[in-house]
Amino acid sequence: MSDQNMADMFGKISNMQAKMKEVQDRLGELTVEAEAGGGMVKVTANGNRKIVSIDLDKDVIDPEDKEMVEDLVVAGVNKALEKAEDAAKEKMQEVYKDILPGGGIPGMDMSKLGL
Repeated sequence: MSDQNMADMFGKISNMQAKMKEVQDRLGELTVEAEAGGGMVKVTANGNRKIVSIDLDKDVIDPEDKEMVEDLVVAGVNKALEKAEDAAKEKMQEVYKDILPGGGIPGMDMSKLGL
């Protein structure tokens, strides 16, 4: 490999790292919302897979059925985190499609990179 090709490759890697950092910073601003129990529980998460808020409809709060509320909250949180993960993967793929032919590295599972 020539020195020029090596310099080009390192330049692309550096550019990709800068873009990845930029996207990761923006993921904190991205929010997704998920619902459970027909909208009785709404959970908002950000692109960094952190829960931002949980909104419980007053009708779901039944002291006699604490278990149902807990189940709905768990379901809502899991849905929100799944949506946040999908949104984060989509944003990171934008970085790879601009830099790598085909938008990624064949056979590489992006989820193993935490993306």
